[in-house]
Amino acid sequence: MARELQHGATIWDVARKAGVSITTVSHSLNGKGNISDATRERVRAVAAEMGYVADAMARGLRSSKMNAIGLVFRSLDSLGNYGPNGVDVFMKLAGAAAAETLNRNLGLMLVPDLSRGPLPPFSMSLDGYIVFAPHLDDPVVALLEKRGIPYVTWDRDPARPDFRNWVAHDDAASTRMVMDHLALAGAGSIAYVGGTDRNAWNFDCEAAYVDWCLENGREPRIYHVPEREGVDGGREAGSRIWADGVPGAVYCLTGRHASGVAQAMQERGVRIPGDLLVCTGSDSEHSRQHRPPISALDVDIPAAAAALVQRLCEVMDGATDPDPVLLAARFLQRKSTTPGKARSKPRTGS
Repeated sequence: MARELQHGATIWDVARKAGVSITTVSHSLNGKGNISDATRERVRAVAAEMGYVADAMARGLRSSKMNAIGLVFRSLDSLGNYGPNGVDVFMKLAGAAAAETLNRNLGLMLVPDLSRGPLPPFSMSLDGYIVFAPHLDDPVVALLEKRGIPYVTWDRDPARPDFRNWVAHDDAASTRMVMDHLALAGAGSIAYVGGTDRNAWNFDCEAAYVDWCLENGREPRIYHVPEREGVDGGREAGSRIWADGVPGAVYCLTGRHASGVAQAMQERGVRIPGDLLVCTGSDSEHSRQHRPPISALDVDIPAAAAALVQRLCEVMDGATDPDPVLLAARFLQRKSTTPGKARSKPRTGS
């Protein structure tokens, strides 16, 4: 397991933990002074444990611009897998962001979880960061704040309502668009399958779903599945939905979950779209390749990348308190939500 670094450690922190003076710390790290080998090694070990050497390097490098920015995918950090099967939105965004930075004579560096070590060289000396989907009380955001490194986020920071340097689709409006589509297609009841990551996407989409249900006289039916469980997690959610009675439609935030739900239902003889409509809030190979193909919300990748890089450049240039940038989501209607073929009443599972 990766060792957690104490980012932001100062020379006084190292001296305190090693039980020596700051002069001894300085001499030990720089090979100076009349210091015993044992003391020198102990100080160096404490400094390395606390991340002080890398921090000192970063402070020196940050005295001039690097002309490079970092990109952190907090959703992938949470998965523990930077190439989840069939999920291509992240690498598409990375490619589009790289093109945007190159057009501005900047470089782009993909960086894993900044709150865990060891970190890639120079990761703390970059000019700014794009943080994709920060979590509630995100340690990466806290680290960037502590280091004074400019950053913007994809989706709002759920722990900081006053933070405005973010770009996103309007998650509430997108959720309502899906719900209206499913209702118009004939779905009487609509179940919702969300993830467990503590980010604004999960929070805001679920809240919008509940509000829509209450406004339209529908009983909310909510199921949660960890994102990392993928298609298998969707299959398990499908089994639970079946046991509770098949609704007119199921809206899954992730494409992998949607494919798993659809598989579980079809194995039990449920026809899609004849008996059940299925839709996802995040297009993927799973939703595109499922039979029938699953309707999905889609990210406008070039627009998202352009807006994120533009906003970060503005922040790095000193812009303060701008308005968040909201992009319109694209709805890709496929056969899984063909209008007029959903059941209006739930069917009891067995």
